[in-house]
Amino acid sequence: MSSVLSQSTAASTRTPRVGMAIFALAMGGVGIGVTEFTMMGLLKEVEQGLGISTPEAGHLISAYALGVVVGAPLLAAVGAKLPRKKLALGLLLFFTVANLTSFLAPDYGTMLVSRFAAGLPHGAFFGVAAVIAASLVPPTRRGWAISMVMAGLSVSNVVGVPFATWLGQTFGWRLLFVLVGAIGVVALVMVWKFVPFQAAHPDASIRRELGALKRLQVWLALLVGIVGFGGFFATYTYIAHTMTGVAGIPSGLLPLVVALYGLGMVAGNIIGGRLADKSVMGTLYRVLPAIAVTLVVYAVAAHWPWSALVMVFVVGAFGSMLIPALQTRLLDASPDAPSLASSLNHAALNVANALGAFLGGVVIGLGWGFVAPALVGAVLAVLGFGVALLSGLLERKRPLAA
Repeated sequence: MSSVLSQSTAASTRTPRVGMAIFALAMGGVGIGVTEFTMMGLLKEVEQGLGISTPEAGHLISAYALGVVVGAPLLAAVGAKLPRKKLALGLLLFFTVANLTSFLAPDYGTMLVSRFAAGLPHGAFFGVAAVIAASLVPPTRRGWAISMVMAGLSVSNVVGVPFATWLGQTFGWRLLFVLVGAIGVVALVMVWKFVPFQAAHPDASIRRELGALKRLQVWLALLVGIVGFGGFFATYTYIAHTMTGVAGIPSGLLPLVVALYGLGMVAGNIIGGRLADKSVMGTLYRVLPAIAVTLVVYAVAAHWPWSALVMVFVVGAFGSMLIPALQTRLLDASPDAPSLASSLNHAALNVANALGAFLGGVVIGLGWGFVAPALVGAVLAVLGFGVALLSGLLERKRPLAA
C-alpha cells in the first residue's frame, strides 16, 4: 500500500459516520447522473423549446461530455493543493451554479456554453470523491467504498432520471436544471456536515498530480476503460431503438427498460466493488470476457420481449462491474497523484461513450440492424481484455510501487 493512501486511511479511525460521509458523496453522483442522462430523454422538448434541430440538440449532450473530458484532469490538477473536502465542496458548488445557469440560458449558444460548464466538474468530483471514500476505510474495503460513491450515478438511472424526465415532459424541460440544482445543494450540505476534513498532502502540487501521466500503467488502465467500456455505451445508446424495433416492446414501456438497466447498474456496481476488494486485476480478467459473452447473448435475446428485458438488466450489471476495479486500479497505478488519476477514469468513460455511440452508429448505417452495436461492443470488450492482459504482464516484470 502506498504511503499516501496508507496515511489517509488513518482518517477512518476518526470518522464514526463513514456511511453518512460516503452517502453524502454519492448524493453528488445522483445529481450528476440526473443532469447527464435525463437530457437524452428530453431532447424533443429541448428542440421545441429552443427552436433547434435534432443534431443541434445532440450537440448539447456532446458539449457536456467534452466538458467532462476537459475538466477532469484540469480541475483535479489545479485543485491538488486544496484539502480534498474543500475541493469536493468547490466542485459541487460549481456544478450547482452551472446547472442553474442552464435553467436561465435564453438561447442555444448560451445553453451550449452552460452545458459545457456543467460537465467540467463531473470527472474531478468523482475522482476526489473516490479518493476520499477510499481514505475513510481500511485498504481491504477500498473497492466497496468506491462502488458506494459510484452507486449514486447508478441509482440516478433508476429513480432520478425517470422522475426528471416525467417532470420535464409534464411541466417544462427547464425544470430539470432546477431539480439538479436542488440535489446539488443537498449534496453540498451533506458533504459539509459529514465528510471529515483532511489536510492536503504536504508535497501536493500540480506538477506532482501531472506526474501520473508519465506512468504507462495509468494509460493502460484508461485504455481498458475506453475500449472495454465502449461496448457498454455502444449498446446503451441504441437501446430504445433495439427494444422497440427488434424486441417489439411498446415505446410506453421504455421507462421500464431504462429502470431495469439502472437496477442492473446498481447491482453490478455493488458486486464489482466486492470483487475489486478481492482482486482488482482478477476482476478485469473475469468481467471483460463476461461482458463480451453477455453482449452476444443480448444480440440474440433482443428478438423476443421477455428475454430482451432480462438481458437489459444483465448487460447493465456486467458493464457496471468494471467501474470500481478501474477506479481502484488507477489509484494503485498512481498513489502519489490519486485525484488526477481517479478523475481521468471519468474522462476515459466519456471517451468510451463517444467511441461506442460512434461505432454503433456506423454499423447501423451500414444496414446491419439495431443489434449490431451489441456485437461491436463484444469485440470492444475482447480488445479491452487484451489490454488488461498486457497491463498484467508488464506488472509482473515491473510491479507497481508498493
